[in-house]
Amino acid sequence: MGVMAPEWYISSFVRSATGIGATASPEEIERVGEDLVERWSGEDRHFHDLRHLGAVLHRVDELAEETHSPDVVRLAAWYHGAVFDAASKTAYASQGGEQTSASAELARAELTGLGVPAKSADRVANLVNGLLRHAPDVTDLDACVLNDADLAMLASEPQRYKEYTARVRAEYEHIPLPDYLTARIKVLSKLLARESLFCSPMGAAWEDPARQNLDAELHRLRKKQAALEADAG
Repeated sequence: MGVMAPEWYISSFVRSATGIGATASPEEIERVGEDLVERWSGEDRHFHDLRHLGAVLHRVDELAEETHSPDVVRLAAWYHGAVFDAASKTAYASQGGEQTSASAELARAELTGLGVPAKSADRVANLVNGLLRHAPDVTDLDACVLNDADLAMLASEPQRYKEYTARVRAEYEHIPLPDYLTARIKVLSKLLARESLFCSPMGAAWEDPARQNLDAELHRLRKKQAALEADAG
């Protein structure tokens, strides 16, 4: 493996793939896991990177008792941002660089290639696709847990949230600041307009701190946007 990553990443991937029925050898499964680690370690990733994957996997573990199929959810976490491209100017405004559909198809192809039953591979792919708008069916506990694990960063303590926003901006530094502010404000406004951000019972505890962070960032960015517009005028 070209990227140095904690050993638990690969062992976790092997356990989850085996747990949902992979029949390939451990070595074959490890190779797929290593390729995923390489994907998550791309130089263009500043937030959607291996640290983010690890954080999502830890949150899935934290919420695992609320899932029907925790290994399916873990594998969906592995694949949810496996295909990534922040280069397009529209990337941030649409999918935040994560190529959801392509990631889902990668999951389906690789997991079936490892001998995972088609039904389980399809379920992983469908969970990945479901993250496109972060609006899961609240009756689908697996989808809720994946959604909440992916959004958990929003509920971080303020300093860590500030670091998160800096990493997101670094990921899209090629986008001019006025355009980035417009896109980010749109994203924040849509999130805050939702009745709820989190839908799992345990994830509901993150609702208030997440909204406080989003509100504070939105206020800050609107002030920055107004200042830029005043300077331009």
